[in-house]
Parts: sequence; structure tokens; C-alpha cells
Amino acid sequence: MPEPSVLAALVSGLRGGSIEVVDLTSPLSSSTPVIQLPPQFGQTAVFELEEISRYDDRGPAWYWNNFRSGEHTGTHFDAPNHWVTGKDLADVASVPARDLIAPAAVLDFTDEAAENPDFLVEIDHVKAWEAENGPLPDGGWLLLRTGWDARSHSQEAFLNADENGPHTPGLSPACARWVAEESPVLGLGVETVGTDAGAAHSFDPAFPCHSYLMGSDKYGLTQLQNLAALPPTGAVVVAGPLPIVTGSGAPARVLALVERG
Repeated sequence: MPEPSVLAALVSGLRGGSIEVVDLTSPLSSSTPVIQLPPQFGQTAVFELEEISRYDDRGPAWYWNNFRSGEHTGTHFDAPNHWVTGKDLADVASVPARDLIAPAAVLDFTDEAAENPDFLVEIDHVKAWEAENGPLPDGGWLLLRTGWDARSHSQEAFLNADENGPHTPGLSPACARWVAEESPVLGLGVETVGTDAGAAHSFDPAFPCHSYLMGSDKYGLTQLQNLAALPPTGAVVVAGPLPIVTGSGAPARVLALVERG
């Protein structure tokens, strides 16, 4: 008997339950939180459905909708051309398909973010994680777990803004640059509304995760959920954005494959 193929073993694991599929995607609806920029800038759209027909005289046997959404609404994928530093790099439709399936490292800073919503991950935090878990995966994702997905039921709680702006955790400018320019990962995934910390508008450079990651031809994943179900290492992320031609990003269904037992 020949050895089973890798794909056959994968299918067997999925059917048998030894490989769990964890959905990292926030459900997309009109109540999904969206980022809010200062009023002088353009704003992303809240997700909307427009009914075309629902088993009625507009279409007796079928139900379907048009939808309206910003590219960066809900759980979504940031392509390199999303930021001015990557304006000549790939749009979301041009991202190589092989990059959409990649291993993940999950760094857990839930306790720190609960104590301080403006908590910033520094290079030393990542180095300490590597000392315990091994190096970040080459061509993989760095996923930042902060417990922020628990706030996704509320626009106000999710953005956590006051007169000084939003207060959400993220990477320090130095760490953002290191992840973009020195680490082997292909992108950063977060539970917050964007890859940058809430206070990143005042950093140097402003919004360093966007600036450094996009400029380094890397990617972002945002508004992830259920990172608590993933181990620090070993999970594989499947990220499926809509391939919008010339698009800067797209809503995405993001899954993780995790070996159990």
C-alpha cells in the first residue's frame, strides 16, 4: 500500500477531528464596528445589505442581495498598496495565492492590554516569546492576541475613544519597523480595528505598522476573533480576501487549522 498523500492526510484529519478549523472572522453586518477618522478625511462605509428578491414577485424561487461595504470593514486583509509607502506594490487581487495559507505565531498580551489599553508590544517582548517558543515562522503570520475581540459587539467599546483619540493596543514604532524589515513573517494580524495601536496617529512615523509593513511588501489582517483557541505555534492560517482588482484590501474569511490530540 502506498503512503497516503499529504492532501489525503489533511482531509482525513479534518473529517476525523484531529485537525480543528477555527474561524477567526468577525461576522459581517451593519453593526460591525468600523474605524472612524477625523472628519476632514474620507470615511469607510458601514456594511449594508440591499435585498434584490426574497421568494417573491421580484424573484419567486430565490433570495439574494446587493451589498455595500468598505474594503477595510470588518475582518479584512490589507494589501501593500493600502499605504503610500507601498503605493507601487501589489493590490489585493495580485497577492500571490501561496501567501494566503501560512503558519502562525500567536503572541498573547491579553493581561497587559486589560491593564493598559494603550499597551505597546516592544521588540524585547517578541524576543522573549521567541526564547520560549522558537523563532517566528518564515513566511508566516505574527498574530497579536489582546482580548480585544470581546469588545466587538459595540462600536464604542471597540474603538475605545475619548477626546484624545482611540485607546487600543498594538506595536511600538520600533517593533513595527523590526517586524516589517527584519522579521521573517509576511504579515501582522490583530484583533483591533486596524493593525496600528489607537494612539499611532501621534507616533513617528504616524501609523508605523501601516507605513513599515506595507512599504516592505507585507500584509495586515484585522478584527480577528478567537485567537484564544490557537496555540502559540503550529496553527496554519487560511486568509481569503475578495480579489478586488486595484483594491487596497478586502473583507476576508480567515480560518486557522489546528492539530488536536
